[in-house]
Parts: sequence; C-alpha cells; structure tokens
Amino acid sequence: MRNRGLLVYAILYLAFLYVPVLFLPLFSFNNSVFIAFPLSGFTTQWYSEMLADGAMLHALRNSLEIGAITALISTTLGLLGAKALTRHRVPGAGALLAFTSLPLFIPDIVLGISLLILLTAVNIPLSLLTVIAGHCLICIPFATTVLMSRLDGFDRSLEEASADLGESGWMTFWRVTFPLAMPGIVSSLLLTFIVSFDEFLIAYFLAGSEATLPIYIWGQLRFPYKLPAVLALGALILVVSAILVVLAEWFRNRGLHDRTRITVGA
Repeated sequence: MRNRGLLVYAILYLAFLYVPVLFLPLFSFNNSVFIAFPLSGFTTQWYSEMLADGAMLHALRNSLEIGAITALISTTLGLLGAKALTRHRVPGAGALLAFTSLPLFIPDIVLGISLLILLTAVNIPLSLLTVIAGHCLICIPFATTVLMSRLDGFDRSLEEASADLGESGWMTFWRVTFPLAMPGIVSSLLLTFIVSFDEFLIAYFLAGSEATLPIYIWGQLRFPYKLPAVLALGALILVVSAILVVLAEWFRNRGLHDRTRITVGA
C-alpha cells in the first residue's frame, strides 16, 4: 500500500512538472493565433514564420554565442579550480568553495542589478561581453562542482605513475588527468551552456542594446500575433534542451561507470 502511494505521488509530481510543458509543442502546430481549446487544425506555418523572423534568429545567434563562450570559459576555470581543490592542500578550501558557490544563492535580480551598478560606475559599456561575464559568474560554480566530483573519483596512482615515469606535471595533466576527466568536462560544457542559454534576468540588465533569445521572447509576448512563432521556437528549444540534458547525464553516468571500472581493476 505504501509503495502504491509513492507511485501515485511520483506520477502526480511528474505530471505537474511536464504536462504543462507539453502544451508548448502542441499549440505550436495549432492553426490559430489564439491559445485555446479546441484546436483549430494542424499547421507548420508558425515554424516557417519563425525561420523568416530575422530579429528572432539574430537573438538566437546571440544566445548561442554567449552560451558557447560561457561554457568554454566556465569549464576551463572550473577544471583548474577543481584540480587545485582535489589535488592540493589549499588553505581554507571549504570556505573558498563556499565563496565560489555564493552566486548560486544570490537572487538573479539582485546579482543583475549589482553588476549593472558596478559596470556603470567603472564606465564599461553594456554588450554581449558583459552578459558573458555575468553568466560566467553563475556557471563557474556548476562547472567546479561537476568536475570536482569527477576528479575526486579516479585513482590518483595513475598520475603518480606518470610522474614516476618522468612526465612533467603539465604533461601528466594532458596525458592522464584530462582524458580521464573528459566525461565530466563534456557534462560541464553541456550543463553550463544550458544554464547560460536559458538565463534571462542577468542578460536583461547587462545586454544593453543587444538582445538574447529570452529577452526577445519576453518582448514578443506583448504582441498576440507573434506568439505562435515564439511557441514554435520554444518547442524546438525544449527538444534540444532535453537532448542536451540527456547527453550530459549520459556522459556523467559514463564517467561514474569508468571510475568504478578503474577502481575495481586496481
């Protein structure tokens, strides 16, 4: 009886999370500008209008560029930080890690306003570069956490064996540590890209005259006739985001499997 109750709770919880999301692709194929039941018919018109909207595609390109650069910077810095915290005795490592994770606990609106005030005070013009800087601030903690769990797992004797064979610390990192950390690196890249791509508030305060995709979508919600094309784009983003999340989880699980295999083999 208890297990049945937990099953019912799990089903209701998943339905609460995902059923509303399923309406997005459903109405993106609806042959009407109005979001209402019953559906008027099936059409792919809104996807054609989406592809013909130059401003939307420009905003999408901005978000893709920001997400890719943010993912690379965050993962690189997160990898270096994770290596330092897992391979060396850093004084106050716990406090340092907590301080690095602080942006995750500060509301985005507070963080965005603070960064806006700081950039205005030092006369740095708002642009996509300032958005990247803001996104790195919130993505580095994610990257550090993911990579620490990866680097802390595999056998350190492999690195020691490389050093015993005469390799320098840098070559040991590239030939031993980096390949073993690759599943975590890929997972970090995907995760930080998704976080940056979906982020709205910090981009809203720091983008200046440029627009990221979330900002563009927010602006288009004022015009009912623009909504169907936005729904079509949202449906595509939903599918791609789901694929990226699955890939990130697959690489993470692959890393855990490889770590277990190495441990057992040792």
